[in-house]
Amino acid sequence: MTLPILAESVRLDDEGVHILDRRVFPFKREWLLCRTSEEVAVAIEDMVTQSSGPYFAALGAMVLAAREASGLADPRAYLRRAGERIVATRETNNHLRKAVAAVLSEVDKSAGDLVEAATAGARAGDELYRSRSRALGAHAADLVPDKATVLTHCWADLYLVELVLAARRQGKEFSFLCTETRPYLQGARLTAETLAEMGADTRLITDGMGAAVLSSGEVGALVTAADRVAMDGHVVNKIGTLGLAVAADAFGVPFYAMVQAPDQATPTGADVPIEYRDGDEVLSALGHRVASERVRGHYPAFDVTPPRFVTAVVTDRGAFEPGRLREYYAEGEANQ
Repeated sequence: MTLPILAESVRLDDEGVHILDRRVFPFKREWLLCRTSEEVAVAIEDMVTQSSGPYFAALGAMVLAAREASGLADPRAYLRRAGERIVATRETNNHLRKAVAAVLSEVDKSAGDLVEAATAGARAGDELYRSRSRALGAHAADLVPDKATVLTHCWADLYLVELVLAARRQGKEFSFLCTETRPYLQGARLTAETLAEMGADTRLITDGMGAAVLSSGEVGALVTAADRVAMDGHVVNKIGTLGLAVAADAFGVPFYAMVQAPDQATPTGADVPIEYRDGDEVLSALGHRVASERVRGHYPAFDVTPPRFVTAVVTDRGAFEPGRLREYYAEGEANQ
């Protein structure tokens, strides 16, 4: 099966990094061309791409930075500064740090051409992320019974795509309920559209309907991605995940949080920096104002779900109860 367009939404070529603009998808399919690493950083900050999209954009940005560094007195120092700029664009999700590290690791090993080394690092980082997502999807599919209705929140990107593909390889078929995910409506525009593109039975609900559908007995599992999972089992994800997890626990529905690996650099949930975006962003939806000029907005972009509300953290090495995440590293360090 051809992958959905959002699974291939960042492309690097001689011109620069092409990013499918998720802010207007699916109504328009517009590609933003970023010719410099700084332009990629701004695109990530401006929500042109989200979820794992920034990971692939960051890989491309580091190649652009290597091209920009040609001829400078200290090109490797320039590349590291560019990496710091990319990582700072969205500080809660550590995908960006991993992407930058993948490129710098290859550069540090190479005594040859900087651009060639950066390109090799970006290619290796891309392939590794995709292979680990496939493994993660298979482990998640193992946990969900055939014919189950799955409740999602926000956009789980390649994790969700690989979950559907793995389930079909196992002879399973799921139906989906997708939250709309205010204020950027990623669930409505990205998740629901991609699942429908893949032929999955897909229904959309507003964010306020989650507890009600969980209470109905229809939902077999709440499945989301995680922007980061701390070693103590706290799950950090798009704002609204916490409320759904609490409701799922109240009504006996398992909550599976998908992440390639728990973050060893984050001992506890309190160690994760939570991004607060401009409150004005919640005052509009798809460019239309929803509140008067007298109202101010408040926008924490992520929330933290305590481990007691998490059934399992599903990784590329299998599913782990949140209190047993250190077992993930019993096999040794993950590549990234």
